[in-house]
Amino acid sequence: MALAIMSSGGDAPGMNPAIKKFVDYVYKQGGDPYLIYDGLEGLIDNKITPATHRDVAGILHRGGTIIRSSRSKRFFEHKYRQKAYENLKSHGITGLVVLGGDGSFRAMEKFSSEFDLNFVGIPSTIDNDIYGTDYCLGVDTALNVIRDALDKIRDTASSFNRAFLVEVMGRDCGFLAIVSAMVSGAEVCVIPEVKFDYERIGKRLRKEVEEGRNYALAIVSEGTKQTGEVHKWLQETIGLETRVSILGHIQRGGNPTVRDRLMAFDFTITAVDHLLSHSDSNKVVVYQKGEYKLMEIEEVVSGTYQLPQRYLDAIKLLD
Repeated sequence: MALAIMSSGGDAPGMNPAIKKFVDYVYKQGGDPYLIYDGLEGLIDNKITPATHRDVAGILHRGGTIIRSSRSKRFFEHKYRQKAYENLKSHGITGLVVLGGDGSFRAMEKFSSEFDLNFVGIPSTIDNDIYGTDYCLGVDTALNVIRDALDKIRDTASSFNRAFLVEVMGRDCGFLAIVSAMVSGAEVCVIPEVKFDYERIGKRLRKEVEEGRNYALAIVSEGTKQTGEVHKWLQETIGLETRVSILGHIQRGGNPTVRDRLMAFDFTITAVDHLLSHSDSNKVVVYQKGEYKLMEIEEVVSGTYQLPQRYLDAIKLLD
């Protein structure tokens, strides 16, 4: 049986360990592994090649994805989806593993509704915002990148009478922001899921400044679009000179952590085992309460991820 793997959408640490495990495990199971380069664009342009062990040797520790990724406007047109399907058939590929996030899975849902496609998605996004799974590949590595940056920023913040505002990724999900705030001891955290109470938190901070606080660390999730507003508030209302650091795409880079490497292995083995034993799969591997399960693609893309209650409770402690 010929199986292929591709990355789609934003890259995430853990993709390379998943790619390596895919090739090694498919071979071990007696199948033929293929690599699809450049994501959906490569699927359309037939950038599909048989994989060898040499292709994936020495990639386990690398961030990003060696097969590269893309976002494709062409894939919204039926004629290009038709071409992509014909490319898979021309190689005799009967199953597809997709490393991606919400947008990628929506594309696969459309693709699978039109063609006889057997695929399994592996949630791979540092935003950790995929419905149905407690964890997505890349999250732990991203959190460690953010934690390292915050530790260093606090070092310099404590040396001056300043506040530092750090904007982190997460799209419309505050997971990265609240977890980073918890592990860094941030004084302020602004996430999309909870309305930020400038008046009440300002009252607390002004009191602390009057009692001797000479620096503060604020974390703002990009999805709130409040970085500029919080910056102005810290300076003009709280009275702390404030510097802004937007971490940006460094959060997607770096060597995958131990957890992301292990999660990549288990996600991939679950996906390949399912493809080898089912011929009508349109599913996503999810991690729920310590177990790996498979959910229908329709359920995953129709649901909305909710931040766990324990994190919503944690942010209340900053009020």
